[in-house]
Amino acid sequence: MKILVVFGTRPEAIKLFPVVRALIATTGLTVRTCVTAQHRGLLDQVLRIAGLAPDIDLDLMEPGQTLDRLTARLLTGLGEVMDAECPDRVIVQGDTATAMTGALAAYYRKVPVAHVEAGLRSGDIYHPWPEEVNRRIVAPIADLHFAPTDTAAAALARENVIEGVHITGNTVIDALHWTGDRISNDPSLAAGLDDIAARFAGKRIVLVTTHRRENFGGGMENIARAIRRIADRDDTALLFPMHPNPNVGSVMDAILGDRPNVARIEPLDYPHFIRALGLCHLALTDSGGVQEEAPALGKPVLVMRDTTERPEGVEAGTAKLIGAHEDRIVSEVSTLLDDNDAYASMARAHNPFGDGHASERIAHVIANGVGRR
Repeated sequence: MKILVVFGTRPEAIKLFPVVRALIATTGLTVRTCVTAQHRGLLDQVLRIAGLAPDIDLDLMEPGQTLDRLTARLLTGLGEVMDAECPDRVIVQGDTATAMTGALAAYYRKVPVAHVEAGLRSGDIYHPWPEEVNRRIVAPIADLHFAPTDTAAAALARENVIEGVHITGNTVIDALHWTGDRISNDPSLAAGLDDIAARFAGKRIVLVTTHRRENFGGGMENIARAIRRIADRDDTALLFPMHPNPNVGSVMDAILGDRPNVARIEPLDYPHFIRALGLCHLALTDSGGVQEEAPALGKPVLVMRDTTERPEGVEAGTAKLIGAHEDRIVSEVSTLLDDNDAYASMARAHNPFGDGHASERIAHVIANGVGRR
């Protein structure tokens, strides 16, 4: 059976490289990978550490391209790949434009689709935008739905997606464990943070990541002002790997400038990001993946969004929704810095996102040919 795995962003690569490795190790499968390079440099970082070279690289990213132009180019490009490859199954992951168009291109060719990280819902089509709708489009197309949690499976059931649903855990936990083991065996893989660890020794580090489209503009300005205020604390430092989108950098340049307690650095490759999570006291983010990764290391997560498609973390107490509101961000960070009980209640909460064996479960289901068609 010939499997075509399609991905294009850094989060997709992180969550799919353990799946690709598990599929390659499974007898009876021929595995081909196609990347769209929706995130060029960030994607390549993950592929290098995973030891994977894509079989097909469409390299479709253009600076400043609109969502409709990107979608059109992805759909036609992936369609041509599928015509040439003739796969028996296509695998997509998550909520990106690559996942949505990959599923659609496969549907147009009546090729069955497996969806990794299926069933996540925020309930608001504009938060996260456009990711919420991307996921909803994939659901009725796919015949295999690898839901990370019971909550995700229940969300699919509410949409009458019941057959082909498998609760596997989230593959990001597989990636985190695999990469953590690599760093333990070879610390040089994450030695690039040695200087920052020394520079901020004795301070509690807040790891910041922000890139969501819905926060561009006023939301990003609020986040920048909040970071500026938090950085005024002598006992605190902020480690801020900067997303390459100019909608992030230009705002931070204008409002933050250079502050001694803020390390604005280039995007981190995955081993360095895992080390950054280990170094930090808490994570301040609008990312989806960080909501899953940080709790696995016992780190509280403050989510700078009004909704999340990962409510399990909020329900378990590992994450808290705080929105992109300046005063609220400062207040919630300060609480976790100043109130040991509040911090401990989040740091000790149960991580609901998996046990590190999701990829093996996915490979087993696919190898056994379970599906609608």
